[in-house]
Amino acid sequence: MQEDKIYEYAVIRLVPKVEREEFFNIGLVMFSKKEKFIRVEFYLCPDKFKLMKSKLDYNDIIQNLESFKKIANGEKDGGPVAQMDIPERFRWLTALRSAVVQTSRPHPGKSKDLEKTFGKLFEELVK
Repeated sequence: MQEDKIYEYAVIRLVPKVEREEFFNIGLVMFSKKEKFIRVEFYLCPDKFKLMKSKLDYNDIIQNLESFKKIANGEKDGGPVAQMDIPERFRWLTALRSAVVQTSRPHPGKSKDLEKTFGKLFEELVK
C-alpha cells in the first residue's frame, strides 16, 4: 500500500491592477520536500486576458510565468534563485509580493500520487 505524501500548493494569480486587489487564477505551483518534487504550470487564456482592458502586455506576462517555471525546474537560465534547493525555490516563488503575478498563501495536503493531484487541482482552480 502506497503511503500519503505531504505537499504544499499555491495558486498563481494575475492581478491586473494591484491597488484594486482583483485577480484571476492562471497557474499552480506544488511542492513536496520529502519527495523532492516541485512543479509549476500555467494557463493564461488570451480571450480572458483581453477582457481585462488592461495596459499589461500578454507576452510580458507569459515571459514572467516562464521564469516561474525555470526557477521551479532549477534551470540554469532561471538565475540564482533557480540554483537554490527545492524548498527554498518554493518559498521564493510563493513569497508575498506586490506585483501583477502573485501567488496565494501555500495550502497543505496529502496525496498518494502527486502528479495526479496536481492535475486535479490545476483543473479545479485554474482551467
